[in-house]
Amino acid sequence: MSPELISILVLVVVFVIATTRSVNMGALAFAAAFGVGGLVADLDADGVFAGFPGDLFVVLVGVTYLFAIARANGTTDWLVHAAVRLVRGRVALIPWVMFALTGALTAIGAVSPAAVAIVAPIALSFAARYGISPLLMGAMVVHGAQAGGFSPISIYGSIVNGIVERENLPGNEVVLFLASLAANSVIAGVVFVVCGGLKLWAQGVVDEPDPASATPTVTTETTSLTPSRIATLTSLLALVIAVLVFDLDAGLTAITLAVVLSTLWPEDSRKAVGEIAWPTVLLICGVLTYIGVLDEMGTITWAGEGVGGIGVPLLAAVLLCYIGALVSAFASSVGIMGALIPLAVPFLERGEIGAIGMVAALAVSATVVDVSPFSTNGALVLAAAPDVDRERFFRQLMVYGGIVVAVVPAVAWLVMVVPGWG
Repeated sequence: MSPELISILVLVVVFVIATTRSVNMGALAFAAAFGVGGLVADLDADGVFAGFPGDLFVVLVGVTYLFAIARANGTTDWLVHAAVRLVRGRVALIPWVMFALTGALTAIGAVSPAAVAIVAPIALSFAARYGISPLLMGAMVVHGAQAGGFSPISIYGSIVNGIVERENLPGNEVVLFLASLAANSVIAGVVFVVCGGLKLWAQGVVDEPDPASATPTVTTETTSLTPSRIATLTSLLALVIAVLVFDLDAGLTAITLAVVLSTLWPEDSRKAVGEIAWPTVLLICGVLTYIGVLDEMGTITWAGEGVGGIGVPLLAAVLLCYIGALVSAFASSVGIMGALIPLAVPFLERGEIGAIGMVAALAVSATVVDVSPFSTNGALVLAAAPDVDRERFFRQLMVYGGIVVAVVPAVAWLVMVVPGWG
């Protein structure tokens, strides 16, 4: 058996174990990098660590640190409350507010599961209160998170754009963001219609809760803009301006802003470091380190030439999209993107497929399936739904996830790859 085939089989084993045994895929990938790099590729420690993504490590830590502070001092609660009030009692708008809210949170740097974890309990409570389909509301929350998930300063966007840059592929941060935004917006619109969203307009306008008769202390604490919240909102805006206008590094900027907030309000940020998305950091750094080992031993080129050797580049492209969707429905979306984009590099470099469109199609295919109840986001939605038949809701999410896996990769390939973007 060739070294290249061994390294790919080990990668498959990593995905299988991570899926079936609930072991962090990044930790498995580090172990695999050590074993394959040392025993198969004859690499020393320096060779194994050559693929460690230091820049992405800083981005992941920085933005999740800043967002953890925002969550600790109540800034995210304020954002949620402000967004909900925008509906002015119009029930039919509530799902779209939740869609926009999770999209805004991920777009400014929140990890997708973190945004879903914040919004889903509120969204599903509204669903139970106003008779909205929990499947509709859950799908709107998850697709909203993915709609904003590829902004240039987001976690997913930073990861994919970093991979594209390291692989010396043509990239377009705006196209990647807009592709995910458009795909998830269209899917959300279809789900809204199919799951009874149009009927919600018949409910008209309902009365908002009276703060004076409910829990005025909690309401006041949630809606007030304290100095720490104003500073946090200013910091989030400063991060956007620093990255988009001045082209500063998102990770270093976010850490700097988080340190300033921590210094001024240490009581609000005492637990923030512990809430950094360390599992995600471990996952991404581990998978990309292993991919670096594959690159060092020539597996990336070997596998890419194998896919391109099918003789029909468009067929190879759609197969990669389906692989990304299927694996991501059960495992990590960012993990599979980190593995598949480098595998597509060889035939992308030959210009047979537009790199920008292929990367966008892979990104969309690997993330829209997070509605699956086996994924983190889908599981959060399932857990957050009150007063539902949980087994029935689980089956609904599983069927819906299966439909997304079957349909979206083909549509993404047809729209983004076949026309030859980039």
